[in-house]
Amino acid sequence: EYDGERNSEGERHGHGKARLPNGDTYDGEYEHGFRSGQGTYRFRNGACYTGEYLQNKKHGQGIFFYPDGSKYEGDWVNDQRHGYGEYTYANGDTYTGEWFNNNRHGQGTYVYKDTGSKYVGGWVNGNQEGEAELIHLNHRFKGKFLNGNPIGRGKYIFDIGCEQHGEYIQSEQDKGEGEEEEEPSLLVAPKWKASEITKLTLWTPHGENPPSP
Repeated sequence: EYDGERNSEGERHGHGKARLPNGDTYDGEYEHGFRSGQGTYRFRNGACYTGEYLQNKKHGQGIFFYPDGSKYEGDWVNDQRHGYGEYTYANGDTYTGEWFNNNRHGQGTYVYKDTGSKYVGGWVNGNQEGEAELIHLNHRFKGKFLNGNPIGRGKYIFDIGCEQHGEYIQSEQDKGEGEEEEEPSLLVAPKWKASEITKLTLWTPHGENPPSP
């Protein structure tokens, strides 16, 4: 069911409104029979997309409201979240940064609403991975992450003016007696092993020696 403009070939072309057989509706621009340009698509399940289309696919800038109350505002390519955008989750958490094929991928900031903590750094296929900072109320951790967990060398920086250096070490769960050795070991969260506490260390450019005392 379509109400709107058509071209000389009879194709939907220009502005129009359509109700699809599944109950979804579209109100916006068409080009040669395809949703192309600005439009608003309302899904029967309560979801809604307002933004740019190209040949029936979300493409360009747009906002998607999901049925669970979450929303995404940003770049779309070929019907997928791709480029730069902000996702607000149903629990109030937010992610602002780069996207690739619907996944958080690249550099981004995730803010936890309940605690106010935030993760600033790398993402790979939706997971926290790479160089990053995890910032809390009165301290922060700077280091590397893998699959959402800190791993390897890093440091905790405390607002009172000191740093704790160390590393996160991946350990495997101890096996119980009689367990088969062939069974894969269950990985547990890496454990922090502190090495030293120092005053705040200032960054110095590579190749330059810090000034002598």
